Amino acid sequence: MENQTNNISDEVLLSEISKRVEKYKNAVDNLNMMNKQLLDLNQKLAESEAMKSHFISNITNEMINPFASILGLSKSIVDCPDADVERMKRMAMMINREAFNLDFQFKNIFAAAEIEAGSVEPNISVVNIDELLGSLMDNYSREIELKKLQKVLVNKSEQSPLLFKTDGDKLTIVVSNLLCNAINFNRPNKVVEIAYGINDEGNLWVSVRDEGMGISPENQKIIYDRFRRLDNGINSINRGHGLGLSINKAYIDFLGGTLELETEENVGAKFTITIPESQMGSNDYSDEANEVFFGGEEIF
Repeated sequence: MENQTNNISDEVLLSEISKRVEKYKNAVDNLNMMNKQLLDLNQKLAESEAMKSHFISNITNEMINPFASILGLSKSIVDCPDADVERMKRMAMMINREAFNLDFQFKNIFAAAEIEAGSVEPNISVVNIDELLGSLMDNYSREIELKKLQKVLVNKSEQSPLLFKTDGDKLTIVVSNLLCNAINFNRPNKVVEIAYGINDEGNLWVSVRDEGMGISPENQKIIYDRFRRLDNGINSINRGHGLGLSINKAYIDFLGGTLELETEENVGAKFTITIPESQMGSNDYSDEANEVFFGGEEIF
């Protein structure tokens, strides 16, 4: 009887030891997994800090250089002889271009700050899409001319003028970013095109197409990332700070639409926005709108 009792006790003891070893093994596995997650998080934080540092350097150039140019050119105009009207006109045009680019940069920065804070508010109205897109093309005429591009603006709907109920301010920023990229990354003597219309579901679509170098599969994975640019050189001839497409994605999500890319290397790229017509005014949006569209998380 005593041997049987000892045998039973040994079996129980071995079973208990086995259970504890298994628990210890699981604890070690969980610890290793947590350690790996922490290492991955640390790497992502380091990459994020590096991108932010580059962003600050880049945006400093984008802000300081135009201001310096405007100050220098305006002083030159003041000191210019009254008879040299043509020279003053050329300098005034340069000031206008620098101020236009600076205004564009500020609008993107303010939009990014608004999205980051989760305080995006709708401003719904009936928008004349013909006028909105026509004005954008006119605003960028100087940039298009300097790049020696051919501009094309075509309304493919049966409505003229095309009226659509949406947030015109956000649509303007979205198309401006796409148009700016289409100009910057295009090749001389090529086409930059804006086409638009209404699809079978009654949604507005706007496409911006260029005939540049296109976007590689690798770059397609990062174009919507905050602070990322396809050309990361601080002294790049292509202006921008890597916020444009991330802002576009957030705004288009807010409007309940989609943003699609068609591209082929050495052929060009076409971005197409599709947004539904708003069924409500700004007063119909609740304070929970940002939670609905952004899920309480960072969009970019």
